[in-house]
Order: sequence, then structure tokens, then C-alpha cells
Amino acid sequence: MNFKLVLSALALSVCSATAWATTVGFAQVGSESGWRTQFSESVKAEAAKRGIELKFADAQQKQENQIKAVRSFIAQRVDAILLAPVVETGWMPVLREAKRARIPVIILDRNVALNDDSLYVTRIASDFTEEGRIAARWLMQQSKGQCSIIELQGTVGATAAIDRAKGFNEVLAQYPQSKIVRSQTAEFTRAKGKEVMESLLKAENGGKGICALWAHNDEMALGAIQAIKEAGLAPGKDMWVVSVDGVPDYFKAMADGDANATVELNPHLGGPAFDVVSKVLDGDKAIPKLIRTTGGLFTQDTAAAEYEKRRLN
Repeated sequence: MNFKLVLSALALSVCSATAWATTVGFAQVGSESGWRTQFSESVKAEAAKRGIELKFADAQQKQENQIKAVRSFIAQRVDAILLAPVVETGWMPVLREAKRARIPVIILDRNVALNDDSLYVTRIASDFTEEGRIAARWLMQQSKGQCSIIELQGTVGATAAIDRAKGFNEVLAQYPQSKIVRSQTAEFTRAKGKEVMESLLKAENGGKGICALWAHNDEMALGAIQAIKEAGLAPGKDMWVVSVDGVPDYFKAMADGDANATVELNPHLGGPAFDVVSKVLDGDKAIPKLIRTTGGLFTQDTAAAEYEKRRLN
């Protein structure tokens, strides 16, 4: 018997078993939007593809649920934790616990506000500020810099809401004849988007003097589109609609002429996330603190084709 070959085979078997036994906890915001669901499915599919045991926790948009989930992952001694935080603040204690347990944490999508960046490996996300800038540049070009705007903000304290507003307002500041006349959170959901838009339209004479709706995500925009129609206006014509995400339903709305533009937010974060998990578990110390995934602008011109492509994926 060739003992060297036997030992080599055993070593390979152990390595394969270790890779297969990798367990990762994923604390997700919830399922408040089509984009968020795509994001979750991306992570689940990639975990299955790589033979990783994924422990998934849906926080239902509540930070306290996420903190409980992370503590549960720590108690279960997972190999790594993926965290898509509801809000930016309040993470120091639990992330310190993960660090003490020597469990690497990868931040996905929204950011965390920390004064110690050793508490996480990297953040994989779009540049939300640039998304806001892209949306505003498009709108200012269409309106020739003269526009009264209703803004539907995302969840208060969420990175996407903070940074998209910041980027949009940076561009808007260059156009003194344009301004946001009404702004309110609609919590990134379609139902809230409709409810809040109804209220804001009533406050603005039925929306007759409003040039555009700027929504921090497609789901809120889709709800608002219904409210605009019920107010007797034609969204996409009487009022421009610009948003962020690029979900299939929004592409359908653009193809139908009810919406005008969206900045794509890539939901397929599973691959990049598990690439980082693999590297960090292999001892790689050269992982950047931020990995960008920013998408481009889509308009009605290509909406029908994009809808068909995304609907089938």
C-alpha cells in the first residue's frame, strides 16, 4: 500500500469536508421589497451552490431582531456572519462580541457607523450617494433645471436613505430653480409609498404643480404611481418618476409609460460575499474595506427588453 497516496487522499477528504461544513449566518433586514427578496435569494442560491450551510434570519425591519440573530450565530459558533443592517447605529456591542469569538463579519448593502473598523472585514455595497447624484442629474437634464419635487425617503437612519438623499441634494443645490417641496419617509415599502404619496398630493393641490417624484427605492415609487393615477394624473407624463433599484415590476411600469428612470442596485451580492468569506477563512489579510457594486441608469428606452430579461431570472 502506498501510504503517501493514502495520506494525501485523507488530507483532501478533510479539506473537502471542512469546506462543505462551512456554516455562515446571514442577518437580513427583511423582505420589504422585491429587491430585498432578490438579494436574499442570491445569497441562499450561492450558499447552496458552494455547499455552505446558511443560517438565515429575517429581521422584519427591526434592529433588535438582527442583534438577537447575530448573538444566536455567535452562540452557534458559525464560521462567518453576513450582516445587512437595518440602520447604521447601535452595532458596537454585538460586533465586539463577534470579534471576541473570532468570527469574521462581512457587511452587505447598508452601512454601519463604527469608530473601530476592525469589527468587520469589509462592506460590499453600491455607492448610495452616487445613486442619488445619478437620479438628480437625469431629472435636472429632463426638466432643464426647473422642477418642484416630492421626495419619498427610505427608512429613517438607513444608509441608503441617508446617502441617496445626500447625493440627490448635492446635485439639486446647483439648480436654484428646483427644490424638494415635500419630503417624507415611506419606509421602503409599496404600501407606505401609496399611503404617503396620497397625503403629499393632497397637501400640494392634488399634485398639479409637481414636476417629479423622487423615490429612494422602486417599491415606494410603485405605490406612489398608483396614488398619482388615483389623483387623476398620468405618472411618467404629468409627473416624472425617478427611483433606485431596478426591480422587474418597475421596469414594467417604465415600459408601460408610468415611470421614467431608475438607477440599478445590484441584488446579486451572494457571490462577492462568499468570495470574501472564503478568503478570510483562508487567512487573506489584504481584503479592502469597501467593495463597490454600483449600477447604471435605466430609462423607458430599454425598459421593455430589460423587463423580459429580469422577469425570467
